[in-house]
Amino acid sequence: MHLIDQLQTLLSEHRDALRYSAIFSGMIFVGSLLLVPYLVVRIPDDYFAKPRRPKTPFADRHPLLRMAGLIVKNLIGVLVLLSGVAMLILPGQGLLTMVIGILLLDFPGKHQLERRIIRIQPVISSINWLRSKANAPPLTTERPSHGMKGSDD
Repeated sequence: MHLIDQLQTLLSEHRDALRYSAIFSGMIFVGSLLLVPYLVVRIPDDYFAKPRRPKTPFADRHPLLRMAGLIVKNLIGVLVLLSGVAMLILPGQGLLTMVIGILLLDFPGKHQLERRIIRIQPVISSINWLRSKANAPPLTTERPSHGMKGSDD
């Protein structure tokens, strides 16, 4: 009974921390249910079929505006990635949220890493299931062939 008494004392001493953790966990769970499907549908269906990363929307903007956009996008990416890591032990779509966080980040070799991750069967299946629910075309991971071998294209 001594262990139960210690546990009850520990829980009563940290009641506020537990309450805030529960609120944070609930916010992450609800946020992931709303944000992840929205972001998954916005990925172009041929994004992973291209050997190089597509041009970013801010590429042709003023350098300060481009830098501000990249900073905001990377901050959101870090928050989404960390939320995904937290969801590995909290309720939510942890792995899928981590993939979305990686998609939002900018770092060398990112596109190759994304292409490797998206080829993992449970990942592509989950993403394409979400896309089908939103009537979006499935993601493709291979470049479409433009003709038969030996034809003059």
